[in-house]
Amino acid sequence: MKVKMLVLCTGNCCRSQMAEGLIRSLSNGIEVYSAGTRPEVKINPYAVEVMKEIGLDISSQYPKNADEFKQIDLDYVITVCDNAKELCPVFTGNVKHRLHIGFIDPANATGTDEEIRNVYRKVRDEIKEAFSELLRKENI
Repeated sequence: MKVKMLVLCTGNCCRSQMAEGLIRSLSNGIEVYSAGTRPEVKINPYAVEVMKEIGLDISSQYPKNADEFKQIDLDYVITVCDNAKELCPVFTGNVKHRLHIGFIDPANATGTDEEIRNVYRKVRDEIKEAFSELLRKENI
């Protein structure tokens, strides 16, 4: 039986989408989803671009509302927002483990296109490192 994991943030257009793609690439023993409490209309193009740089295509993923997952029994719900700037969403469905692994929101990055891409790359790499460690620690 696969572990069911939901990665949750507010807009579900950057961090949670990158985390979903990375988790899927790190373990086939996980059924992973991402969602937001106020989902955006589409996934952020910078997120898609920096994921392609490491060989992962998340372009077919799209923002989803967390309410869609309330009827699913989940093993993990992991929030990825940064508490310093935004309120983490709360998920009220049936969950065995609730965790928080915060990352800055790259959607707030400013500067040239390359400076913005560098923020997305940094967050992508931090997400990859944090979730790789979580999967090792939890033996998933």
